[in-house]
Amino acid sequence: MSPPIPRPQRLRRETGFKGGASGWRRLLDYMPENPPGRLLVYAAIGLAAGMTLFVMFDHLVMPLVIRQGSAFELPNIVGMERSEAEEVLEKLGLKLNVTSEEYNPSFRDGAVLSQYPLSGTRVKSGRGIKVVTSLGEKDIIIPQITGVSVRQAKLDLETVGLRIGEISWTYTDTLPEKLVVFAFPGPGDTVSIGSRVNVLVNRGRGRGVTFMPNLIGLSLDEARDMLIKKGLKVGLVMTRRDENYLPETVLEQSEAEATELEVGEEVDLVVSTTD
Repeated sequence: MSPPIPRPQRLRRETGFKGGASGWRRLLDYMPENPPGRLLVYAAIGLAAGMTLFVMFDHLVMPLVIRQGSAFELPNIVGMERSEAEEVLEKLGLKLNVTSEEYNPSFRDGAVLSQYPLSGTRVKSGRGIKVVTSLGEKDIIIPQITGVSVRQAKLDLETVGLRIGEISWTYTDTLPEKLVVFAFPGPGDTVSIGSRVNVLVNRGRGRGVTFMPNLIGLSLDEARDMLIKKGLKVGLVMTRRDENYLPETVLEQSEAEATELEVGEEVDLVVSTTD
């Protein structure tokens, strides 16, 4: 005589139960007059369904909720000192990573020039924030630009981070035409990066500069001869009654003695008259 088949195996054999929704329905149909058993089956089904929902919620829904809840907008740290920016980010669980340093006269040494990601970007704790910090102003030594052309002076200045400023002209015999005679600030001086350097350029050899002589007390003819020798011309001649001097004696001149003038300029005079 074969041993009795255990009840669970017998139920599966007699009902064809193989799990799943259809299997449970067949199992319930097999026990129509067994309410306690039916309640146990209902309880088992509810427990299985609850565990399934819990696993789905824990592995699918909760990670999304946690990730969304931990994201926040990144604040603007541009312009802050590095230590201040690190403190702000540390409170948010972020890390400051300095990727490079640049000279910038608009930002003090150690200030944050730029950040990535940009402010307003949604980030999560633990992320590194890349920044570029300032080295402040860079002092530049003005190179030697006297004796070179304006074009070459401009190139030399731009090479070291400077710019050519105002260009003035003069006449001199010491250098060929169109070469830089003088620079201000001068070669060897230290200035901030981006500064302008003014230059004085020779307009031509053997031309140009002369100095005003003293004509007071000379006759008009003597004054005219003196001006011609200096490369100047007599301009407007006006008269003023003065019996203390001979007629046509120079009483006033429009340019003071020793004034630097360009060759060919006119000089106005006031001469005496007895009328």
